[in-house]
Formats: sequence, C-alpha cells, structure tokens
Amino acid sequence: MAFDLDLIKKVYSEFEQKVNDARQLLGRPLTFTEKILYAHLTNPATRAYDRGVDYVDFAPDRVAMQDATAQMALLQFMQAGRAKVAVPSTVHCDHLIMAETGAEADLKQANTESKEVYDFLASVSNKYGIGFWKPGAGIIHQVVLENYAFPGGMMIGTDSHTVNAGGLGMVAIGVGGADACDVMAGLPWELKMPKLIGVKLTGKLNGWTAPKDVILKVAGILTVKGGTGCIVEYFGEGAISMSCTGKGTICNMGAEIGATTSTFGYDDSMSRYLKATGREEIAAAADAIAQHLTADPEVYANPEQYFDQLIEINLDELEPHLNGPFTPDLATPISKMKEVAAANDWPTKVEVGLIGSCTNSSYEDISRAVSLARQVNEKGLKTKAEFTITPGSEQVRYTIERDGFLDTFDKIGATVFANACGPCIGMWNRVGAEKKEKNTIVHSFNRNFAKRADGNPNTYAFVASPEIVTALAIAGDLTFNPLTDTLINENGETVKLDPPTGEELPLRGFAVDDPGYQAPAADGSHVQVIVDPASKRLQLLDPFAPWEGTDLKGLKLLIKAKGKCTTDHISMAGPWLKFRGHLDNISNNMLIGAVNFFNDKTDNIKNQLTGEYGPVPATQRAYKAAGIGSIVVGDENYGEGSSREHAAMEPRHLGVRAVLVKSFARIHETNLKKQGMLALTFADKDDYEKIQEDDVVDITGLTEFAPGKPLTLVLHHSDGTAENIEVNHTYNDQQIEWFKAGGALNIIRKEFAAES
Repeated sequence: MAFDLDLIKKVYSEFEQKVNDARQLLGRPLTFTEKILYAHLTNPATRAYDRGVDYVDFAPDRVAMQDATAQMALLQFMQAGRAKVAVPSTVHCDHLIMAETGAEADLKQANTESKEVYDFLASVSNKYGIGFWKPGAGIIHQVVLENYAFPGGMMIGTDSHTVNAGGLGMVAIGVGGADACDVMAGLPWELKMPKLIGVKLTGKLNGWTAPKDVILKVAGILTVKGGTGCIVEYFGEGAISMSCTGKGTICNMGAEIGATTSTFGYDDSMSRYLKATGREEIAAAADAIAQHLTADPEVYANPEQYFDQLIEINLDELEPHLNGPFTPDLATPISKMKEVAAANDWPTKVEVGLIGSCTNSSYEDISRAVSLARQVNEKGLKTKAEFTITPGSEQVRYTIERDGFLDTFDKIGATVFANACGPCIGMWNRVGAEKKEKNTIVHSFNRNFAKRADGNPNTYAFVASPEIVTALAIAGDLTFNPLTDTLINENGETVKLDPPTGEELPLRGFAVDDPGYQAPAADGSHVQVIVDPASKRLQLLDPFAPWEGTDLKGLKLLIKAKGKCTTDHISMAGPWLKFRGHLDNISNNMLIGAVNFFNDKTDNIKNQLTGEYGPVPATQRAYKAAGIGSIVVGDENYGEGSSREHAAMEPRHLGVRAVLVKSFARIHETNLKKQGMLALTFADKDDYEKIQEDDVVDITGLTEFAPGKPLTLVLHHSDGTAENIEVNHTYNDQQIEWFKAGGALNIIRKEFAAES
C-alpha cells in the first residue's frame, strides 16, 4: 500500500519550481543531491550555501525510529509538550529479538522478555500519531524501502543505516533521538551543508560480482572516515543497470565510510520497485517529473566540475571483495585473500556464514543465494559451515517461503532467524562464543567491529555479498575463490560452483498475510502512557542541568581512549539493548569497550580519588557522587558507527562535561552537542600525547564561547606543573545555546511552555 500519498504528491507538485529557483540562485546545473537539499529547506534560500561550512535548516518529510533508539527518542518527545507528531513518523521493533534457535521460538521469547518495552512503544505511538510496526514485521530499513521511501524525498531516522533509503532516490540521514524529537515537534532540523562525492559507475555487474562489492570497494578507497561530512551520489551506466534494492545495499553501507548519506538518481529500476511494492501511484507521480529527480545532464557529463571528489569504478573489472576483519574498510579482492590471510595469520576455516540483515535481505539477494544452495544437493556437496538467513521483512520472508527458497535452505541445514537485526546488532546467542576462541565468520551485514556479532573479541568477521558468503559457507574456507577454485564433493569428484543467478523482483509478485503494521489512533488524547517507577527497562527522563555560567574547573581525566573508539565501544549493543529505555541502567556500559591508553586494558581506569583501578562507569559514578566533573579524551573518528545517542547521553547523565578528541564522527559530535556536552578537538593533534593519567583539567574561555573561537584547556599534572593547549569546536550560535541551556530539549520544552 502507499502511505502518505498526499504528502508525496505535495512534494512533487512543488519540486520543479524549487529546483528551478535553486538552479537560478546557484547559477549553474545541479546535482541530484543539491536538488533534494534545496527543495527541503525550511525557508527559501537567499544565497548559495557553502559546502562543509554553512549550517542549514531543513524540513524532512518523515522520521523513522527503531525500537532500541525509539525508546529514548520518544521519552524525550514526551517532554516536548506536543500532542501529536508534526511529520509522518514510524517505530519499528527489530533490535530486541535475540537470534538463537529459529524465527518462531526467538520471536516468542522476545515478545515475553520485552513485552514492557513493546507495550510502551505501541502506546506512545498510538498516543502521538506514530505508525507502529510490530516485532517480526521486519528490519526498519527494509520496511522503509518497501513502504515509505520515495524518490526526491528527505527523511531522518534514529539509526545510522537510515541511509539505506537512498537506494530509492532519497536523501535519508541517520540522526540521534534528539534530532528526531526536533522534527517530530515541528522544528527545523539543522545540518552542515554537506560536501559532495561523486561515484561514476561504468560497465555492468556480472557473474559473481554484486552491488555489495561496489560499496566494499568504495570503503577500501575512502576508509571509515573518508565520507565524513559528505553525501555520496552514484551515477553512470553501471548505476542505471542495477536493481533498486542493490542500490539500497550500496547506500546502506555508506554509513561505514562516515558519509552523511548516499543516493542514486531516479531510474526505471526504482519505478519497477515502487510498482512491485504496491505503490503504482507514486511511481506514476515520479515518472511525471523524472527529469528533475536526477542530476542535470551537464553534471554527469562533466562531474569533476560539480563534485568535491570523484571516484570512478568499472563494474566490468570489479571482482568480489571481502572486507575485514574488525573494520569494514579493510578491503581484499577475493583473488588476493589466500595470500593476505596467510600474511596476517587470519584463521581460514569458516565456522558460520550469515546472510540477510538490513543490508542484504532483498528478494534478489535471497534468490541469488538460493541458486547456490540448490547446487549443494545437485552437485553432491555438503555445506561445511553453519549457515543462517535473516529475512529483512515479513513481506520478503513470506514471498521466499511461497517460492520454495526456505525449503532449499532447509535442505542444506540452514537456520532461518526472525525478521529482525539479530546477529548484525549483536543479538546472537551463539553457542560457544563465551569461550572466546579464535575463529572466522563471514556475513553480508555492514559492520564487523570486534565483539559486534557474538561478543567474542576473537571472532574474525568478514563482510561480503550474500553470494560470496553462501559460497564460502559451502566451502568452509575463507580462501576459497568460487570464480576459479573447485570443490571435492561427497563422492570424491571435483566440481565447480556455477555463478549465481536470481530475479530482481518476484515473478509472481510480493505476497504477505500480515505485514505487521498497526495504525495509530485518530485521536490519541485518551491514550495513557504508563511507566512503572520500579521498571528496570524504562525510566522517565529528568532534564539535564543548564551550564553554570562559568569556566569548568577541576575536571578529572576519566579515560584517554586509545585507537578506534566506536559507539559500540562507548555504549555496547547486544545484551545491553534491553536497557535502552532506562538511562541510568544502560549507563553501566559507558565506555567499557574503550582501550585505556595507559594500560592497554578495557574497562580498567585509575580513580583519582582513591588511586585504585576499576571499571569506567563505577569510577565516573564516584566522581559524580563527589560533585566532580570529568573529561574524556579520544583518538581519530571518535564515535564512529551507530547513531545511538546513548553514547552521548550516558556520559552526560554520569557527569562527564567534555569530550576532547583528534576528530569526531558526524552523528556522535551532533549527539554530544544536543545533550549539552562540550565536543572539542585538538588544535594540534600531537597534544593528545600531553594528556597524562592523573591530569586535572580546566576549560577556559566559556564565558566568551563563540563560533570559530578556540577554547583553552589547562592541564594540571600530578608533578605540580601545568600547560595550556588550544582546542577547537564547531559550535554555531544555536548550538552554543543548547550548551548553555543544558541540552536542546530544554529549549524545546521552554518554547512550548511559552506558546501554551
């Protein structure tokens, strides 16, 4: 069915005029990204905005939230004083389902264990006019692609992989819950005007190569921070030749290069997908303005003139990749894996192959994987590794069951998990993981940070396409190259896997009995939202205290984090997801994964009050109890990964006042600002080395806090010496007001009180 049809028609009715106005304002042809951005300004532009410099206010068309982040987002929205969300919004229950034995049992268990949370989310959604997708309905990003995404639209979502909707021609951006709260409350949404990276795709995918290999290749080129502050726009004959869901896969993993989002111009594959998913009217409306739903012809003819960076990839020459372990940008062509694995002493026996997730769970993905699964019996083979499938939505699951795919997987011993995030977000109760044995898994997910999938720091996880994952699960060998290598079957015969084949869309159309959607009440004023004060899962929020109006003196160094410190390190997922609605309880995981620079240990830091070493959260709670603030110091790309604002809210709740790093990931820096924290960067990155374990820190210059004006840190060392270092920030006037007020939500609450 087509949701929000009137809204989409309104966007399209105004799109051409807004694009023409922007083109005249900039005095040149426009990229597709620029068309969407300028068409979604809160107020008409009076000048061209400088990329990477100007903060701009936008009016997104919709908001999407997954259950783990929706709890905190909606707890904040409940404080905003609004009676109903201002834009179409949805909640999707996909993160809290543990993958263990199989879909039916796992879903039943989740409905029992997380009933309190699901009931809360359902009632809040019902009260405030929010669409609710029940547990088992599917993973947020697949459900959004199937039901809500539309070419030329703009949306935000409380998950970093919201960017998946770029596969259907949206500018879709991952944010923290406070940003979502702003938009749901009807306020403008602020973003620094992104720079633009163009990726020109020539040729056509063939054989074993899949859309996943495009983004694995791009990740290898740009690294996990190369896309920070940028939107990536894909174009060229290679882009047009891909399926819509293949485009979604590429955009999904744009989060792994730090990109604000990624997108593709509208084409026939998107029109086909809209029609196949019951949105014929939207396809017709998009077709009517198709020339405006892509870049102006001059842009793609001379892309180097319009993009800040240009990458070209010839799909005819692209080979399958395996990215990892422990980081999604360590890209290895499959032909090189044998020598690279040997050089790095990676374990090459594949223990488990996992396909699906929000990144690769389309009908096309599953159909290509099943074409390989059929060959197991046809060629007398036996699958050497465990094999699991995670469907992305009930619509996909129902359709692949109807078409016999699940029977084929069952014949090779595969386990089908629930339509949920499962192992991709660490919700995988993997037998034996607690032994922490060195082992290798391959999956078609998006992230492979240490401990991410199963909690075992010694699990070497490699990211690949569903086709390659299936082939490696059959072979049981990381170094197996299905393009060239053969296997010995159960009869001792030498056999070779045929390249995968599949269907872009189901020939008999999609089918589903119950998609899992629950519409909100027309009038939610009578709906009561009850939170038990004794609950361990949910906790109403208290406003954070405003800034005292003085410089911050006597801050203790909490931790100096060494190396990669993602949001997984700052606020782990997996079993901790159960506390996402209870700020105090989940704060017990704060920074427990970060490596202490001074002893190379995790969750083991010096308490300056006692001189003893202990867990990070307990140490910070001791400082808070003593009325002492603290500071966290980090390395490059601090806060990489998920959009989870808990990584900002937990330090704020426990009394951390500032985070000082070499560089930030975009979403995490914004989340810190929203919560009234100081997000600072070293003016001289070498000053990171000056931070000592027993340092007491003053932050001066706050009484004259202003955009572009550095602050000064005074480091008081334990030997009695002191030294000053300069630190930078990216706060604008509005963000400084967030800091002064104690957080952006305090301003929203105050504005609403004034209106009332």
